[in-house]
Amino acid sequence: MAKHLFIVGPGDVAARALPQLVAGFEVMAMARTHERAAELARLGVQTRVGDLDRPESLSFLSDVLTDSVPAEFLLHCAPPALSGTRDERTRLLLSVLDSAVPKDLPKTSGILPRRVVYVSTSGVYGDCGGALVDESRPVNPGTDRARRRCDAEAVLTEWCAARGVALVILRVPGIYAADRLPLERLRKGTPVLRREDDVYTNHIHADDLAAICVRALDDSVPAGIYNASDDSDILMGDWLELVAERFDLPRPPRIPRSEAPGRIGAPMLSFMSESRRLVNARLKNVFGYVLRYPTVQDGLRAALGGKLPSPSVPLPEGEGRKALLPEGAGEKALLPRGEGLG
Repeated sequence: MAKHLFIVGPGDVAARALPQLVAGFEVMAMARTHERAAELARLGVQTRVGDLDRPESLSFLSDVLTDSVPAEFLLHCAPPALSGTRDERTRLLLSVLDSAVPKDLPKTSGILPRRVVYVSTSGVYGDCGGALVDESRPVNPGTDRARRRCDAEAVLTEWCAARGVALVILRVPGIYAADRLPLERLRKGTPVLRREDDVYTNHIHADDLAAICVRALDDSVPAGIYNASDDSDILMGDWLELVAERFDLPRPPRIPRSEAPGRIGAPMLSFMSESRRLVNARLKNVFGYVLRYPTVQDGLRAALGGKLPSPSVPLPEGEGRKALLPEGAGEKALLPRGEGLG
């Protein structure tokens, strides 16, 4: 009998995962617009239109859970709203799910999903001063964007624990792919920090993240938190110079941090204020995932459709060494920044 999956927030990464998901699940997804619902339907997905900012649009969820074949798995990819320090969208989703359980039944009756996968961000770790970060590092969000993600993680953890639901949290850094590269930024000549002021940034290819989401839904994967990051160990400026070189674009100018507030927009500047190097040993050794694109060089090679020449932009010594550290090594983990650079 087919397993049933409900996807909330079916954006680019979830769409990349759909070929694998529809092969193993009966998939239903909640789209915010009728246009997006139609796109997903063409991919073989049952769709409903609902908006986590409009509680009245979510009444259909009770039907999803109380049908003769309720959704056993939940893939939660919806980001928080753009303001505040709490993730009201996740709080509403969980409240609506609870309301679908008849009052005469316990919350552990089997009507609710038995496994939840939440796509979070490595930004929850805050600034770590360039330290190696694994999942045991306490969260220390430095922005409201990251505080909303911390709130989502906390309420999901409490909710799932009280209902006997397995929870997998994926802390995701900057997502890239052939169609998700900072080419426009490079064409505009937006500067980056000089090397002595620069910060480490972390990456994951969108196709790897999609495959990680699929595997996270497997009951054989232990519940818990995973840094969903590749092996790259690279400064932000070096990453942008590497992309510029590969696509024959001008390298971005380097400036001291003191000049950055007047030349770089506030959103990007906030990412330049945090530095961390995610350790992905748990993703490999416990979760059991083998990266298709272990480094950004591999991902760029795929984006260009062929073999890359040896880079003239030197990468920091020790490229890829994070993956070789034993689980728990280094200075534990940082929060993913799935919304930007991590």
